[in-house]
Amino acid sequence: MGIGDLFKTALSKKGKDEEVPQSPAPAAAGGSMPPGKEPGTWAATKTGWSETKKEGPKSRLGLFKREKKVPVDLGPVELQAFEKEQQEIEKKLEHYHAAQTGIGRLMRHPLKIILEKPINILIVCIPVALIVFIFGTALMIKDYGIFVLFNSTVIDDVIVLSILIVILPVAILDLRETQRVRHLEEALPNFFRDLAGMNDSGMTLPNAIHLVSQSEYSTLTPYIRRMDNEMSWNTTFIDAINRFRQRLGTPLTDRSIDLIAKASRAGGDVSEVLRAAAKDTYEFVQLQSERRNNMLIYVVIVVISFLVFVFVIFILVSTFLTTMASAGSAASAAGASASQFMGHVDIFFYTRLFSHAAMIQGIFSGLVAGQMGEGRAVAGLKYSAVMLIIAWVMFRFFV
Repeated sequence: MGIGDLFKTALSKKGKDEEVPQSPAPAAAGGSMPPGKEPGTWAATKTGWSETKKEGPKSRLGLFKREKKVPVDLGPVELQAFEKEQQEIEKKLEHYHAAQTGIGRLMRHPLKIILEKPINILIVCIPVALIVFIFGTALMIKDYGIFVLFNSTVIDDVIVLSILIVILPVAILDLRETQRVRHLEEALPNFFRDLAGMNDSGMTLPNAIHLVSQSEYSTLTPYIRRMDNEMSWNTTFIDAINRFRQRLGTPLTDRSIDLIAKASRAGGDVSEVLRAAAKDTYEFVQLQSERRNNMLIYVVIVVISFLVFVFVIFILVSTFLTTMASAGSAASAAGASASQFMGHVDIFFYTRLFSHAAMIQGIFSGLVAGQMGEGRAVAGLKYSAVMLIIAWVMFRFFV
């Protein structure tokens, strides 16, 4: 029997109950219906009158009655407590947002922020370099007077040390990050190609990632295994691969993985997208490698030109200027008037001038080499640090 038949039966029984006239009192009861009672609520029996309960259609069907929601009127005290609670929640949210961005994030996770990008190490390096320079200069002036800045090369040592404190950590972290990104991008084509092949064989993407995570993909392997662990906890493929992209944090992975996530969300042929991403990343890595190989000769030329410049200055200071100063002194002692110019050659002044020129040449030659070789001036800081140390050592200990 259907629901409609049940409703019809219930309604028909209700109509019959309403149409049945009131039964007369039985003879055995010897009386009429109890006074003040509604007709239809009492039934006549052999022994007397008995109360009956009407059952509506819903009670006959065993259905639950839906309770109506009654609006609750809050008093002034309850409203004030509710507003206070909302304000506290908003303050906590603002505090959490401030702690996750800007200076608040730096105070909560200083080491993580400093090592997140190579350039962030300058937050520490620049203040340390300024402290070394200011205190070193102040100590020298206190011990030897203000003229030590003009008559000694100790101030040059302090300046070189301050510059190295700034550029060496940035150069080391940038070199490390460059190698990490290069290894990741070189492993991406094989990863995408293996995923596409397994997906073509009928395997789902989560199962394919689980199988791929057991292989080795150089620096990319820990990231793949972490993504597989996330998906084992019922994380969706789109969420897991987006987190995978954020952890890698390279322009090439952002472009490729974002395309894969959008194709998976749209329900298209993910295998074709994975093959396209593999081809794109492979060509990108090949172009980068070809560019580095082609520009390596220019980097070598920049380095060799700096070494030639330093060698020429070394020969000029150690032989030519020394010979001129000696000849000028001898001629002045003999009373020759034509040698007065050569007699005033200041070897210390010219040596210091050439040393400054060599150091400046080394710093900027390194930046040019980085821009030409890798397309980033920051990548040339490692060359700048090496050239600066070469120039300083040569003029400090050999000239």
